Amino acid sequence: MLARLLFLFITVPLVELALLLLLGKYTGLKCTIMLVIMTGIAGAWLARRQGWRTYRRIQQELAAGKMPTDSLVDATMIFVAGALLLTPGVVTDAFGMSLLIPRCRRFYQRQMTAWFRGHVDVRTYSPDSPPRHDQVIDSYVVDRPNHEKPNDERSLNSE
Repeated sequence: MLARLLFLFITVPLVELALLLLLGKYTGLKCTIMLVIMTGIAGAWLARRQGWRTYRRIQQELAAGKMPTDSLVDATMIFVAGALLLTPGVVTDAFGMSLLIPRCRRFYQRQMTAWFRGHVDVRTYSPDSPPRHDQVIDSYVVDRPNHEKPNDERSLNSE
């Protein structure tokens, strides 16, 4: 995993630099700089707009008593898109823009879900069928009113 990250952190900036130099060669320095600035501005505007929509959707789902899993994934992808669009480069801008397209986000979400299902093992157990060969510690939570002090504090105050 570390080798992959190192490869990405070295390769992506080199590819970005090469593409920006190539783009500058064919379109000129001013056009390349304007392109980088405009994608940053447009990306920040789009990410902010979609981020607020997603934030409101998360609030609505929470108010309705639903867990906003898809909305949270969308919010994360929009955040990543904003970061990528503020980073100068052609490849990061293209990927960032694709993250701001809802249809592309659904595709990425399906791909990530499939990857997690293949690589992450999630096990659930019910009280009727406890796990075998595992140590299970059964516990419960007791709610106490805020005005009531724990037993240790009462015994210290009474002395």
